Amino acid sequence: MNRRDFLKTAGLTAASFLMPNVQVWAKTAATAQNQAATNKLVVVFLRGAIDGLSVVVPYGDQRYYKVRNNIAIPTPGNELGALDLNGEFGLNPALAPLMPLWKNGSLSFILNTGSPDPTRSHFDAQDYMESGCPGKKSTSTGWLNRLLAQLPDNHSPVRALNIGTTTPRILQGPVASATFKAELRRRPTAIDNEVIASSFERMYEGRGDSLERAFLDGMDARTTINNKLSGEMMQANGGAVVANRFSAFGRQLGKLMSEEPKVQVAFVDLGGFDTHVNQGNGKGQLANHLQVLGKGLSDLAASLGETYSRTTILVMSEFGRTVKENGNNGTDHGHGNFIWALGGAVKGGQLLGRWDGLSDGALYENRDLPVRTDFRSVISSVAGDHLQLSSRQLQTIFPDFTPEKVPGILKA
Repeated sequence: MNRRDFLKTAGLTAASFLMPNVQVWAKTAATAQNQAATNKLVVVFLRGAIDGLSVVVPYGDQRYYKVRNNIAIPTPGNELGALDLNGEFGLNPALAPLMPLWKNGSLSFILNTGSPDPTRSHFDAQDYMESGCPGKKSTSTGWLNRLLAQLPDNHSPVRALNIGTTTPRILQGPVASATFKAELRRRPTAIDNEVIASSFERMYEGRGDSLERAFLDGMDARTTINNKLSGEMMQANGGAVVANRFSAFGRQLGKLMSEEPKVQVAFVDLGGFDTHVNQGNGKGQLANHLQVLGKGLSDLAASLGETYSRTTILVMSEFGRTVKENGNNGTDHGHGNFIWALGGAVKGGQLLGRWDGLSDGALYENRDLPVRTDFRSVISSVAGDHLQLSSRQLQTIFPDFTPEKVPGILKA
């Protein structure tokens, strides 16, 4: 697919109009201009608050297993056990497609990251993380749009590319973005099929025994849980496609970016990570989404081809989840989490940030991972080094915030 066919058939829609007075690129060195013009940033947002402790597993901390009797990921070497990263932490086995990136040094994780705002509301937390202004509801633009305004204007209608169904908060603003409508698939469960469900009902109907009672109780519980959680989960997903329905996101995005060199930033969001009930461990609800996520990110790296060397991908979520499992074999809304960084410019194969363990004294409000590194500091470190943005430009992207340098994310 060449550029002309891409613009003609991809179904791109303008999300906003270019403003006439876009801020002039501040760098004066030609090398910085060239590097910023070709380097790219991709943001993958996991809506619903993914459980970071089921992604990067602190299997060396026995408290992890004491407070997660049913959902802990087993230690490396066991069935469905974590994939060892550094002798203390392991990767969820559902993310096995990402291990080659860890081993080749292009994947890392920044521990105990997130927003300083204490909200546990999906709506507010996502809004703050996308606007880049925690605690302020009046911000009208998204930080990725403000970042785009600081990059050289290559006059392309696809400078900013969104893969999804609607224009996300993070890309709202004066600089135009384009939305590529995702091709989705749906995988209903067997019990969702009305013919199968009615067949089971006829099978158990009229028995008057414990099996009929168990079946009816199970169906009632399923209906109750679905009704109770559907509204919250829809809000948690924020309009994003549920991960296990969008297995092709990596191939689609990688192909578009590799064949359209003027894409400077890209965004994709996935939902389904609000796991209050039956979260699972190495298999189950969360693992099903992680399998799609891991394969998709691996496909993205492969589909980018040589463009991968000039691309940094950040994966983030609005907040983390409770360290302890709840009474429904799930986890509740938490605070701190992990940010993933991958790409050819990433100095991978390492865990960054400050880790204090899982003792009550080390936790936020004795229940959640703390936020030791502000998410804006992570983004600023990447934008400064990878996109060659100045401190003044970073202030424009994140007003009223002074970032702390997060060393070691990118190669020197």
